[in-house]
Amino acid sequence: MVFDPLYFIMLLPALILAGAATVLTKTTFSRYARVQASSGMTGAEAAARMLERQGVADVRIERVQGFLSDHYDPRTRVLRLSPAVYDTPSLSAIGVACHEAGHALQHASRYAPLRLRSALVPAAQFGTQASYVVFVAGLLLQSSTLLWLAILLFGAAFLFALVTLPVEWDASARAKRFMVASGIVAPREQGAAGKVLNAAFLTYVAAAVSSLL
Repeated sequence: MVFDPLYFIMLLPALILAGAATVLTKTTFSRYARVQASSGMTGAEAAARMLERQGVADVRIERVQGFLSDHYDPRTRVLRLSPAVYDTPSLSAIGVACHEAGHALQHASRYAPLRLRSALVPAAQFGTQASYVVFVAGLLLQSSTLLWLAILLFGAAFLFALVTLPVEWDASARAKRFMVASGIVAPREQGAAGKVLNAAFLTYVAAAVSSLL
């Protein structure tokens, strides 16, 4: 069995991009976490205002532990915000909270890419967990069937990462638009809150590139 070192060379750009995107997201969030919004709203209040103004009244907002563990669960229609976002009246907190509220708006409007991503979750989770095991088994057993199965499993994970990109971009676009229209941030503050969202989006780009390689 011959191992090609080119494999590591191919992965290196993805690892660098992923690391850089993570660092950029954390530093940008930390920078604007020290800047309070003129409205004085916390992340939880901002998300609630944005949903209310768009006529979405059946989404619960809860606090969840962790740093930047914020997410929207379409199965239970619950928007979960980390303490640094839920309780803080900063531009970073508002940006992240409104982004997650953007996912709730996507769900309410039956946004097609979000529905596709939700449908792909089981296949992507299984593919991510099983692909390496199947791949190694195929090499050890010299089974082309197992190797092709591993490729299909890798493909399912990549497809999920690819579909995630328009979903996240659209959620951020909704947040940038509605946070001003709803009076959550002043027009002059939109750019700063948007920088947090732009940095976070790079982490999804890095994930897609890593998955492809």
